[in-house]
Amino acid sequence: MKFLQFSDSDFDAQFAAILSRSEETAKDVEQVVLDIIADVRTRGDAALLEYTRRFDRLEAESVTALQVSDEDIDYAFARVAEEEIAALKLAVERVARFHEKQKQETWLSTHESDILLGQMVTPLERVGIYVPGGKASYPSSVIMNAVPAKVAGVGEVVMVAPTPGGEINPHVLVAARLSGVDRIFRIGGAQAVAALAYGTACVPRVDKITGPGNIYVATAKKLVFGQVGIDMIAGPSEILVINDGSGNPAHLAADLLSQAEHDELASSILITTDRAFGEKVIEEVERQLKNLSRQQIARKSWDAFGVVIVAGNLDEAVAFSNRIAPEHLELAVNAPFELLPKIRNAGAVFLGHFTPEAAGDYLAGPNHTLPTGGTARFFSPLSVDDFIKKTSIVYFSEAGLNRLGRDIVRIAELEGLEAHGKSVSVRLKPESEKKGKS
Repeated sequence: MKFLQFSDSDFDAQFAAILSRSEETAKDVEQVVLDIIADVRTRGDAALLEYTRRFDRLEAESVTALQVSDEDIDYAFARVAEEEIAALKLAVERVARFHEKQKQETWLSTHESDILLGQMVTPLERVGIYVPGGKASYPSSVIMNAVPAKVAGVGEVVMVAPTPGGEINPHVLVAARLSGVDRIFRIGGAQAVAALAYGTACVPRVDKITGPGNIYVATAKKLVFGQVGIDMIAGPSEILVINDGSGNPAHLAADLLSQAEHDELASSILITTDRAFGEKVIEEVERQLKNLSRQQIARKSWDAFGVVIVAGNLDEAVAFSNRIAPEHLELAVNAPFELLPKIRNAGAVFLGHFTPEAAGDYLAGPNHTLPTGGTARFFSPLSVDDFIKKTSIVYFSEAGLNRLGRDIVRIAELEGLEAHGKSVSVRLKPESEKKGKS
């Protein structure tokens, strides 16, 4: 664990390790994924069954047998406590209510009497959502991906999830039913992404794939983009906390560890104007680490990619935050709403001392699928917009085309596209007809 100051001569060099932490042997991974995609395209279900046996230790005679049944989900409900079901229902309701406010409607503009312009908003027909398995099970990922799709009006939501040894977390299945997921397959990895992108005899082809996964899943999504839409390429989780020396060090330590426990490449950063407060936070982190169930993962993350930065003032802290565009940004200061207008780049902003990032992860309402690795400079959180498409509507009456046609022809001629211009000019009335014969 290191203390850094912006004034350090080697600050950028020391911080570079955190910024580059998600860089992998991309070429090696990419070739493996390319081979898997090609195999699934060629052999379809047979390839899926083989990879599921190899990677998930799950035997099945057909991919149909890998589809989760209604009885499986009923059994999951029977295994989950009522208060847990109630909590997941609350999350679904709150996330749905938030995303309802994002919906857009088809619109038409009639401010010109001879021309009609507009935009048609249409939900995607079928989407695939990827839900990670392995190190942890994430019912919240199901909710955050499926609910906005259903709010948008998507016709069918197909979920894929790896199930090592055939086991699938019952809370994931409960969340899937509550969120409106239509079909679930026990497949994961790059092979699941390929199946969703190209379709097989049993797995339907989708229009878009959303949801996080490991480096192989992320690479597969990147490689099938264009064949299908994707949400974003998710990297390791990250949190940045801006602090002015106020608040409880134990609270901020818990917030930093909430990201460190995700995986060994997660990054937890505190920027404070009070070094003594930062020292107390570090002490708390070390104390709390000893009792974490995921201590080994959190320890590796904290030791490699945790840092406390001492800033001269809050403006300096905000400027740095905008530069790195964190996934999660906590403004743990006495006057968070004064800082908020200065924030330019962040996936989500959590204001004040009683808004831990975990509230947003689960049931505050906004989506927890957020841009990572600095991509909050140009990406937005997953939303209803990710599950719709917009189609432009253009109507010219004869009078409208005669009014604007010659300017259209002139621009076509500027570009040397004669046929473009002629497609308009052949429809135009001669100037003598427009002005009337003398």
